[in-house]
Amino acid sequence: MRLAGAAVMAACLAFSGCATQPHDDSGLKAATPTMGDETHERMRARVHTELAANYFGVGNVGVALEEVQEALRADRNYGPAYNVAGLVYAQLKEDRLAEENFQRALSINPSDSDARHNYGMFLCQRKQEREAIQQFMLAVRNPLYTTPDRSYVNAGVCARRAGDLAGAGEFFALALKVRPDQPQALYQLADLAYGRGDYGEARSFLGRLPRVAENAETLWLGVRIERRLGDRNSEASYAQRLRERFPDSREARALIAGQYE
Repeated sequence: MRLAGAAVMAACLAFSGCATQPHDDSGLKAATPTMGDETHERMRARVHTELAANYFGVGNVGVALEEVQEALRADRNYGPAYNVAGLVYAQLKEDRLAEENFQRALSINPSDSDARHNYGMFLCQRKQEREAIQQFMLAVRNPLYTTPDRSYVNAGVCARRAGDLAGAGEFFALALKVRPDQPQALYQLADLAYGRGDYGEARSFLGRLPRVAENAETLWLGVRIERRLGDRNSEASYAQRLRERFPDSREARALIAGQYE
């Protein structure tokens, strides 16, 4: 079972103004259960956990909490239910309960990479960057983990938030080894290169970003990179897409005001 939708837990895009917040481009995920020959109690726990995840994904936190509680009444040892409970309590700002539930999920299944990733997100958002990175790295150690690139990206965001720019760059590079078109890793590396004045490298990373992944932050970075490089045609192209596609964005307003930095 996978959590549906990018609305799962309030995670800011790891772009530009959100560069110090962890990000998940596919939505936070609950642990994938093993179905097999499950008991009736385990089946009920799984079904209610899936319902909880779906309600949470559409922002109905109250019903999600009711469903996850029902799942745990059916089976107190169903790890994915604790993982979803952790997400729900984190959204409700019940940090103690969130942490207890993430830790319970991991005590049941230490190899649950999705739960480790979610716990890492929780820790990073609460400025516990070192502990968050540890969780992300434990997640990627599992050879069966299907999306290690997102944990590498968030480890990089946490490292950058903590001021470790070199370490952040290494994590983003690892994400690209797993997924060469990873949009957050490409953006972050472009943004880091721009920050240190290496505009050619910034252009190279941003140029690899798929058009479908463009947003106001990426287009605004493109405007500023091309302006620094003196390529007025490319600058104008980025600026036009920014104005047309995201006219009400903060970046479009900065463009109109000529506030490039």
